[in-house]
Amino acid sequence: MVVPTWAWLATIGGLIALLAIDLFIVDRKPHEVTVGEAGRWVAFYIGCAIAFGGAIWAFSGGTYAGEFFAGYITEYSLSVDNLFIFLIIMAAFKVPRIHQHKVLLIGIVLALVMRGMFIAVGAVAIAKFSWVFYLFGAFLIYTAWNLSKQGIGGDDEEYEENALTRIARKVFPVTDTYHGGDSFVKVDGKRFVTPMFIVMIAIGTADLLFAVDSIPAIFGLTKEPFLVFSANAFALMGLRQLYFLLGGLLRKLIYLSVGLAVILAFIGVKLVLEALHTNSLPFINGGAEVGVWVPNIAVSLSVIIGVLAVTTVASLRKSKRDEAAAAAAGTPAATDESTVAESRGAQSSASDSASPVEPRH
Repeated sequence: MVVPTWAWLATIGGLIALLAIDLFIVDRKPHEVTVGEAGRWVAFYIGCAIAFGGAIWAFSGGTYAGEFFAGYITEYSLSVDNLFIFLIIMAAFKVPRIHQHKVLLIGIVLALVMRGMFIAVGAVAIAKFSWVFYLFGAFLIYTAWNLSKQGIGGDDEEYEENALTRIARKVFPVTDTYHGGDSFVKVDGKRFVTPMFIVMIAIGTADLLFAVDSIPAIFGLTKEPFLVFSANAFALMGLRQLYFLLGGLLRKLIYLSVGLAVILAFIGVKLVLEALHTNSLPFINGGAEVGVWVPNIAVSLSVIIGVLAVTTVASLRKSKRDEAAAAAAGTPAATDESTVAESRGAQSSASDSASPVEPRH
């Protein structure tokens, strides 16, 4: 796929324009994002991604368009699972809901920059060393195994500050309360950082960890850096609106981790098969290529969509049965109870002067 410089510049410029719209229109006045507003923005960003994929189809053909859509759907799906971590972080720090939008925006900008660097390094490594696919494939299969043993929305989930946030607390004096949406303030002539600054560090480092599995996953679907970057960017663009749209519904997707594990395992196996197909390691088949079947993009896209559809339907049915059983027994469903508790934790600081909870170390 030959991508001219103007296409890269136009794509990056368009993404910056979208961020500017989000920043100066949506964030012009801090407010609680309603479900309706979030739904409209999610639809808008999905529409932008579809239009972008259509343009790729028109200029470069269906194969590359299919790779973009497969990558976009995979990254968007992984992002849904990651939203649960965002919920935990927001609740742990008691971020006022009117400022959660700003925190997520900063986190997404940081994620775009970090993933851009990851993609550049990954593209160079793949171009020079085809055996990198063995490593990527093994890593994704290992990640899938770990993910399959986890459940989204578990009652024992609790945020623990990472090393970077702990260092920031030691290096910078931190105020006890939020000061609007400010990250830096002066108190009695002395400069402080606010809990908003610490939250942004927590969100940004979480994004960095998410990129560790998402970047190898999308390279398993396309080797084109342009498609890898654009699919990641469009998936991240609608992420914070999706956060407000789904909210407590995330806990109803109880089989999401299992579904994502299946997808990551499939992509991991696909990477290993591609590595065998282009093998150059002397200790495997004498350094010659191994004639194995490698799933094409149509098969990959079908598997991804099929697994997500089955996972979503099965999750919602299971949640509905659990709620019905809990109602019949005269007790609130565990999913709803945990969602309400979390919602109270996240909203209890509705005013800017709310004091954040110190996360457990």
